[in-house]
Amino acid sequence: MSIPFPPVIDHFAPLATRYDVAFCDVWGVIHNGIAHFPEACEALRRFRAGGGSVVLLTNAPRDGAVVESFLDTLKVPRDAWDVIVTSGDVARAEIEARRDQPVLHIGPERDSSMFDHLAVRFADVDGAGYAVCSGLYDDETETPDDYRDLMAAMRARDLFMICANPDRVVERGDRLVYCAGAVADLYESMGGAVLFSGKPYRPIYQRALARAAALRGAPVGLDRVVAIGDSVRTDLRGATGFGIDCLFVTAGIHAEELGGRETIDHGALAAIFSEAGVLPAVVTRRLAW
Repeated sequence: MSIPFPPVIDHFAPLATRYDVAFCDVWGVIHNGIAHFPEACEALRRFRAGGGSVVLLTNAPRDGAVVESFLDTLKVPRDAWDVIVTSGDVARAEIEARRDQPVLHIGPERDSSMFDHLAVRFADVDGAGYAVCSGLYDDETETPDDYRDLMAAMRARDLFMICANPDRVVERGDRLVYCAGAVADLYESMGGAVLFSGKPYRPIYQRALARAAALRGAPVGLDRVVAIGDSVRTDLRGATGFGIDCLFVTAGIHAEELGGRETIDHGALAAIFSEAGVLPAVVTRRLAW
């Protein structure tokens, strides 16, 4: 039996009064890694102007301040959001708890801010006590398959991995590039133990809810929070698992399998939701007021 199809809307405004807080995904919803999406940013600005609070919730494996600087380069308006919570923030707490162990960092140099001021010791696979994967060393040319030998060496030593970005792929302009989640999935498939620090796992949502409560000066009920995102695996699963509504954006990471960025293939969308076994509260093509 098929599951019911959620409502499809063109504008966020009719929903806005239902919520006090929006947990908004970043990459794929408000920018594509090259440029920001003006309509989406304006929608968040208007939500805030009406009394709402916006927590940007991202699987970026970096400190929130680094993400903020990147958003500035893309000209994302500062008044479109209140605070940023990243999977890198959650990973830092896990790294700090293991500060006495040498760490193998798998990922590009740009992610090194997650280790700032933690006085960690870095090591190769033979000397590490655990590993942190924040991405591929070169996501322009490499694929997860290039990491099989490294994963095998880690597995031989039974190294624990912290995955600082559970995303498998992300948009960069009009292309998809691999992320840390794809490497972590490979390691897990080989029998390795992995802790995923971002969406769809609870720790990042708990951190975001605490930040929202601090912003508003009072606890926020889950029925007054909406998650906005474009990934079934991270945004939709994470929101439903945490007990909050999800506004699902189709013109993002799943765009090509859903009929393109300008239309929605309802059959393909229904099939994705059915396969995942989860439904958003509402579907929209792009975030717009």
